[in-house]
Amino acid sequence: MTRNDFRLLHRLRVRWVEVDLQKIVFNGHYLMYFDTAMADYWRALAIPYEDTMHQLGGDLYVKKASLEYHASAQYDDRLEVGLRCQRIGNSSIQFVGGIFCGEQLLITGELLYVYANPHTKTSMPVPQVLRETMLGFEEGQTVTTLETGHWSTLKDKAQPVRTQVFVQEQGIDAKDEWDAANENAIHAVITNRFGLALGTARLLAKSVGIAQIGRMAVVRAMRGSGLGEQLLQALMKVAQARGDKEVHLHAQISAQAFYARAGFIQVGEPFDEVGIAHVEMHKVLEA
Repeated sequence: MTRNDFRLLHRLRVRWVEVDLQKIVFNGHYLMYFDTAMADYWRALAIPYEDTMHQLGGDLYVKKASLEYHASAQYDDRLEVGLRCQRIGNSSIQFVGGIFCGEQLLITGELLYVYANPHTKTSMPVPQVLRETMLGFEEGQTVTTLETGHWSTLKDKAQPVRTQVFVQEQGIDAKDEWDAANENAIHAVITNRFGLALGTARLLAKSVGIAQIGRMAVVRAMRGSGLGEQLLQALMKVAQARGDKEVHLHAQISAQAFYARAGFIQVGEPFDEVGIAHVEMHKVLEA
């Protein structure tokens, strides 16, 4: 088993609280490491776990968890935890995993789940869409779809995401969130294989040759999985294709580093917008 056997690698660093009197990681924590990596596995599949399982009407329950120890991790080691869906039966899903420090394999593991009715705890067949998503991911397939279009086409997908992020989570007044600019914008929406919208953003024409990107929103469970970058790149391509020379945006201070990594530069001082600190940022598009 090597790191290359896994499409999903979760990175973590051993904390002081996780080592024992022998100054190595206490054996039980390795199972926690696999469980932590499982959350990343669902994100890699573009699956917000709780919402998706509720939609499917079932849930996954651990039936078996086993570990085999080859070597020990120590305090402050940087580890990578690999997980792979090995087999899907009628109602069971088997994962195999490996914990690596560099190229050294420290731990191998197996996790066996049963898909079951959350009320009766009786097993049920794994839904076909879940089966296809997991096996497709392991085969290297993409698990999301990105669409661009007008509000009339994408409103039903974009609106719930923006309501969840801006109105419910950030407390922005609904009257400030919904404006006439939606009708004149090009919108981008990312959905998963279950048809659930996970992120959205919009592109406006600010002035001749200058585009404005805004309303960038990704649902909480999927942040850090690259969806925001996909939305940003897609709308910049639209702007470039229609002949825009620059893209401007108002970034929340908490997201400034994200836009800076994409090549946006701060212009001016921070300012308040709908009660949240923002900064204006610009990027010149390549010819």
